[in-house]
Amino acid sequence: MTTKAIEWLDNKLRILDQSKLPHRQIFIDLSDYQDVVSAIKTMQIRGAPTIGVAAAYGIALGAQKIAAENKDRFFDEFGKILEAFATSRPTAANLFRAIDRMKKAARGNDVSEIKRTLIDEAKQIHHEEIEATTQLSQLGAELIKDGFTILTHCNAGPLATAGYGTALGVIKAANEQGKRISVIATETRPLLQGARLTAWELKQADIPVTLITDSMAGYFMSQGKINCVIVGADRIAANGDIANKIGTYTLAVLAKENNIPFYVACPTSTIDPSLSSGAEIPIEERSPEEVTH
Repeated sequence: MTTKAIEWLDNKLRILDQSKLPHRQIFIDLSDYQDVVSAIKTMQIRGAPTIGVAAAYGIALGAQKIAAENKDRFFDEFGKILEAFATSRPTAANLFRAIDRMKKAARGNDVSEIKRTLIDEAKQIHHEEIEATTQLSQLGAELIKDGFTILTHCNAGPLATAGYGTALGVIKAANEQGKRISVIATETRPLLQGARLTAWELKQADIPVTLITDSMAGYFMSQGKINCVIVGADRIAANGDIANKIGTYTLAVLAKENNIPFYVACPTSTIDPSLSSGAEIPIEERSPEEVTH
């Protein structure tokens, strides 16, 4: 789990193209903010915290390319960059929190100072995600007992968080504490984040993992093969409702029916107190071709 999903290098954003995993590890250097927007839309970059960090760096990247030295003209162009990221993915709270922070950070005596401040803020956002996911993983590991088999859905490891991981971070921390654990990972159709990414990350960490089809989860629970379920989240409303990968609700209902603890692991950057309930969370509907092709 040491492969970095995202990294700021020499005023460029280097990403690991997650759409190519697990068969190929391809790193791409992005030097234009529009390329970062595209990478988010096409899920070369994915996972709520990673999307937020990528957007922060992408905004900083775009600001560096603005030629205007007049602050008013600079902010005209800067606003267009913010809007491009705001329309890239609708659900991840981390994205909009990062946009808001970068907008507020755009202060300085002149354009050059503003550009430097934006890079510093993006780096700070990234650092905070690393710290938050590391701490939550240590805390969450206390819920995992020796000998547990844990079910997880989609992918919530370092790839998705630009840090230590959330759901997989908890699992990794429990493993590092010497607990003998194993993981059941759902395929997570249609883009197979569980099969392609979660299984790969767990293999990298030498944590035993069994891959199952999404429809097998209920059977495994009914047979007493699951001790707990841990998932990540894209957004959490003020009342505690969560939005995560499609299929998460099904797993929560099955876990309740089978008296299995169900945990959601996420940093506070995923919480959106402006939404009173999950009914207000915008849910992304992607292309039908992701199912048919």
